[in-house]
Parts: sequence; C-alpha cells; structure tokens
Amino acid sequence: MSHIGDLIRQHCPDGVPYKTLDEVGSFTRGSGLQKKDFTETGFPCIHYGQIYTHYGISATQTKSFIDPAQAARLHRAQPGDLIIATTSENDEDVCKAVAWLGDGEVAVSNDACFYHHELDAKYVSYWIQSTDFQRQKDQWITGTKVRRVSVRNLERALIPVPPLPVQEEIVKILDTFTDLESELESELESRRLQYKLYQEKLLTPSSDTHWSTLGEISTRVSSGATPLRSRPDYYEDGTIPWLRTQEVDFNEITDTAIKITPRATRESSAKLIPEHCVIVAMYGATAAKVATNLIPLTTNQACCNLQIDPSVASYRYVFHWVKNQYQRLRGLGEGSQSNLNAKKVKSFPIPVPSLREQERIAADLDTFDALVNDLSSGLPAELNARRQQYEYYRDKLLTFKELKS
Repeated sequence: MSHIGDLIRQHCPDGVPYKTLDEVGSFTRGSGLQKKDFTETGFPCIHYGQIYTHYGISATQTKSFIDPAQAARLHRAQPGDLIIATTSENDEDVCKAVAWLGDGEVAVSNDACFYHHELDAKYVSYWIQSTDFQRQKDQWITGTKVRRVSVRNLERALIPVPPLPVQEEIVKILDTFTDLESELESELESRRLQYKLYQEKLLTPSSDTHWSTLGEISTRVSSGATPLRSRPDYYEDGTIPWLRTQEVDFNEITDTAIKITPRATRESSAKLIPEHCVIVAMYGATAAKVATNLIPLTTNQACCNLQIDPSVASYRYVFHWVKNQYQRLRGLGEGSQSNLNAKKVKSFPIPVPSLREQERIAADLDTFDALVNDLSSGLPAELNARRQQYEYYRDKLLTFKELKS
C-alpha cells in the first residue's frame, strides 16, 4: 500500500476533487432489448438482469448475442463505458455495474444505462461497489416491488477524481484482491462438487442393507400450528421458539425469528418438540427441505417433525439421507409448490444400516459439510474473511481528502 501513498503525495498532496458523475461523463439509457431476442451468435449484448447474476467488475465478452440488424437500431455502449442496472427487485442489486472492456460496441437493454466518461473504467466500477456510493444511492431508490434509481439521480452522485496514475494503481491493488477471492471461490466450488460425490457414495446402501420408512424409525411424528395472530398474548414477550418453514433450509436450528408464549402452547396445537428432531418442510417454497433442531421448539403446521428413535437410527444420519433425497422427495409433492403431507413424509423410504455405520457416515458428512458450508470454519470462513478484507481496503483506497476549492 506504500506505493499508492507515494503516488498520492506526488500527484495530489492537497487532496482530490470530488465531482458529480455528469461533470466527468454522460449517461445514455439502454433500449428495447429482451431475453426473447437472444441468439446463439451475433452482435454482443448485455441485459440488465445479467449485470447482477453473471458479470463482475468488468467484462471483455458477453454471455448473450442478438441479430446485428436489431443491434443497429439499439443504443450501444463503447469500450470503456460502464453499464449500470437501474432496476432490481432488491436494494443491493440496483445500480450494480460492469465495465465493458471488449473490442467493440455492445448493445444494452432497457432498465439499464451506460456511462461514457474520462476515468479509468474499472476504477469507476470498483467505486460503484463502495460504501460511499451505496450511501448516496440509498437516498435515491424508489418503488416498492421493483426498485429503481433514475439516471437523473445517478448524474448527481459525487465521485472522487484522483489523477489517472492513482486510479490505475487502485485498480491494480483491487484486482489482486478480486483474483484471490476468485481462486478461493473456484476451490470452494470444486470442494462442494467433491462433497456431493462423496455424499452420494456414502449414502448408497449395500445390497443387504435393511430398508424402512421415516415413520417406522420415528417414535413420534407431528406437525405444529400457528397460534392466532389476533391474540397478542400469544406472541408478546414470547420466550418459546416457534419455527416457520422458511427457516428450514438444510440447517441446524439454534434459534427462531419469532417466539410464542406458554399460553399459546396451552391453547393451540403448537406443542414443544424435543431437540434432535428431523424437521421436513411440507408446504411452500421450502417444501421437502430439511433441518434439525438443537433446541426444544414449536413449529407451524407446515412442518413435519420426526422424533427419531435413537435405538434404531441416528438423527444426523436421517438428516443427511433426507437432504440427499431432496429432489426425489420434492417430486412427490403436488401443485405448483410441490406441497407434501405427513403421510408422504412418513412413508418415504430410508436404508437403515447398523447404528455404528450410521454414526460413521453422519460424522464423515458433518466434517465435509462444515468444510464447504460452515461460515465459521474451513474454506467458507476463509472466503468470508477475504471478502471482508477486500471491502475494507476498497473503501479505504477509494476515500480521499477532498481538495478545497
């Protein structure tokens, strides 16, 4: 970092001017490009939704193409322009940007704009990620379900404009962080694929393994209830965890977002279940997903709660089996959301090797799962730490003493 300090002392010792984006460039709105227009080859194009699902800081090639004749009628960005999504379903993604560094023009869809400027393109792209820009953006977001930032407001955003050598050095440093993060992401993805293959191998039963059903290996199968929302005394100052299906996501439950009162458990069917149950979501977007609870809790009626018989099966083994069978179990559901019922969950088959073998399988899978998914350990923790380090230095590098006029 000492070199950047030397450059700042050399080129801008008294500070850096802050200018509005329209002082150092100009915006052009994208035009009528839709996903149905995409072709296998042709003229390169960028759809606004791809900016926050596919692209990073910069791009030299596009994911999609359109017919050259159509491209000739559309607004097109030049190499070095920044392409910005002005619409999203959430605040985080609106105004995400990609610097176009390809060899030629690229067509840009509506709900996006492109910014032609006199700065280093990647410098601007990194700055749009910064906390400084995000604070400015937040005051301009409008809309409810669809969130938008207008070009008129983007033009007002204040950006620090250090001399070009300083911009280029900042880009070089942040590129190094980005490359290291990408390497970790690639390694993590490889480990996850390896884990999936290992999981399949461990959970493939031998020919002589005894088969049972989830209901048969459980001492009790129950669902919960939703205490009346019109009864404040069921929720206010509640102390008893109450689990909803949206919190069931192949995870261990150690707390819940909502608590209910003892009175709610007495006067509704939301009864406490013990720790170490296997909980299967039956309805909604999480149907067929599974979790285990490390605390006693209550659930809503869309949860099927399996109290596993410890003399027959390890609850961790059962959790991993149901997790591995997610697609198959979901396929038994009905309707647009693949809704299940307790009967289907109870009758779902499971191989039951010896308890000792179950515990070995569960321990191996727990270890591997922590390596690839646990944010407090393994590669995910390292990647999370790397991202935090990147964000810290990004904001530090993009913050300057303002030059007084």
